Amino acid sequence: MKVTLDELQTFATVVDAGSITAAAQQLGQTVSGTSRTLGRLEEKLQTTLLRRTTRRLELTEEGRAFLGSAREIIEAVEGAEEQMVARRERPSGRLRVDAATPFVLHVIAPLVAGYRERYPQVELELNSNEGIIDLLERRTDVAIRIGPLKDSTLHSRPIGVSRLRVLASPAYLDRYGQPRRVEELGRHVRLGFNQPESLNVWPLLGPDNEPYRVVPTIWASSGETLRHLALEGVGIVCLSDFMTREDRDTGRLVPLFAQQTQDVRQPINAVYYRNTAISSRIASFVDYLAKAVAGTEMQG
Repeated sequence: MKVTLDELQTFATVVDAGSITAAAQQLGQTVSGTSRTLGRLEEKLQTTLLRRTTRRLELTEEGRAFLGSAREIIEAVEGAEEQMVARRERPSGRLRVDAATPFVLHVIAPLVAGYRERYPQVELELNSNEGIIDLLERRTDVAIRIGPLKDSTLHSRPIGVSRLRVLASPAYLDRYGQPRRVEELGRHVRLGFNQPESLNVWPLLGPDNEPYRVVPTIWASSGETLRHLALEGVGIVCLSDFMTREDRDTGRLVPLFAQQTQDVRQPINAVYYRNTAISSRIASFVDYLAKAVAGTEMQG
């Protein structure tokens, strides 16, 4: 029984893609060829790795156990290849980056052209998730996380900080008036997050002299959605500076409570697995990102 790397990669890709057809497209193979490779692997292992139904594929107990080992082997081979690439100082290969949609749109996307010009052999895959993901499960190399870190299994590299501000559009203020005191917010439309609750703590002190926790009138999972609602004059919002700089510069959003606003700055970190040596492509991206945002509006 000589299992090949090609068979392991095919198996892992089928699991990640969710179907043989999707995996074949990613691998640049025919559907029949991908199916034969998977069947050959199961024959060598003398076990069924995936249950095939008309709607989807499901890992068997044996398949789930084997998948972990397969990923370790694939990552070990990729790591060996990366070491050789690093020796030539040419980072290459696919780099999977995950970040919240606003950070991808307002920070990462404007930097991609410059990064690709410097590291043309790195294939960037940018994914947006509003919540915290499992890096291993999502096959993510590096994630950008905003706010305090809680996962001790991850390495982290500080990228910067971003200040929080309470904002509204001139159209909203013309229609409903500008609140002068924090307690007046209760009579306004408050735009907030449905999760996590910590994002609804605004950089203001309430009547009890405690951080002001907002009960939203309108909820959303994405800061970008809340930004657009604020731009449309729907309500008052609290967002990070990195995603509202142009809006503030052009007057499309106006800061409120200038005197009462506390100097609250969210840490921004790049994170990756603690048990994995940092690859040259991860290092190249994190270094480029950190240098690019240093001294910008994210820093205050």
